[in-house]
Amino acid sequence: MHDSALVLFSGGQDSTTCLADALSRFRRVETVGFDYGQRHNAELAQRAVVRHELQARFPAWRERLGDDHVIDLQVLGQISDTALTRDTAIAMADSGLPNTFVPGRNLVFLTFAGALAYRRGLQVIVTGVCEADYSGYPDCRDDTMKAMQLALSLGMDRRVVIDTPLMWIDKAATWQLAHALGQQADPAGGGEALVDVIVEHSHTCYAGDRSQRHAWGYGCGVCPACELRAAGWQRWRAGPAPSAV
Repeated sequence: MHDSALVLFSGGQDSTTCLADALSRFRRVETVGFDYGQRHNAELAQRAVVRHELQARFPAWRERLGDDHVIDLQVLGQISDTALTRDTAIAMADSGLPNTFVPGRNLVFLTFAGALAYRRGLQVIVTGVCEADYSGYPDCRDDTMKAMQLALSLGMDRRVVIDTPLMWIDKAATWQLAHALGQQADPAGGGEALVDVIVEHSHTCYAGDRSQRHAWGYGCGVCPACELRAAGWQRWRAGPAPSAV
C-alpha cells in the first residue's frame, strides 16, 4: 500500500488539484517545481502561496504536506525555442503543434522527479498531465506516462508509479474534482474554499499576467491556457446540460 507521494507542482490549476488529490490519499506528500526559464515564471512565486493556503484552510492536510523542492532547469529553456521560453507570439508551428510545446519538458521533469523521489523515499510521482482536454502535447499522453514509468522503474531498479489523476477528464471536471476534494476534507464549506484557493492564488496564464482578475482567476484572458481554464469554469458553473425531452 503506497502512503507517500511527490507531486509535480507548478502552481497552476491542474497541479493544485493534483496536490489536493494527493493530500486526500497519501500520508506524506512532498512537492517539486522546476525553474526552466519559463516566461510565465509568476507560477513559481504562486507555488508557496498555494501551499500556505492549503495548510491554513485545511487542517486535515496540514501535517501531510511536507517539504517543497525547486530544481533549476534553466538549461532546458536555453535549448528551447518556444513561446514559453522566448518572447514570441503564440502560434501553430510547422510540426502541427502549438509553439508553446517545450520538447522533452515532461520527460526531463519526470526524470528529475524520479531521482528526487528515490532520494526522499517517496513511492508515487503525481503529475497533472491530461489527454482529454489539452493542447496536443505528445509528452502529456497516457502512453508517454506509461513508457516513462517503465523506464524509471528499470533505470532505478525499483518500482516507480506515475499517477495521473486528470488524464481522462476535461477542465470542467477538474474544477468539479477540486470542489469534491475540498468538500471531502472539510464538509463545512471546503469545496468552495478549495475552489477559491485555485481561483485566487494558482497561476495558469502563459503571459504571466496577474493584473487582470476574472471569475476563474488571474490571467491575460486570451492565451490558450487562459481560454481553456475559462471555458472549463463556464461549463462547470453552468452545470449539467438539461436532458432532451
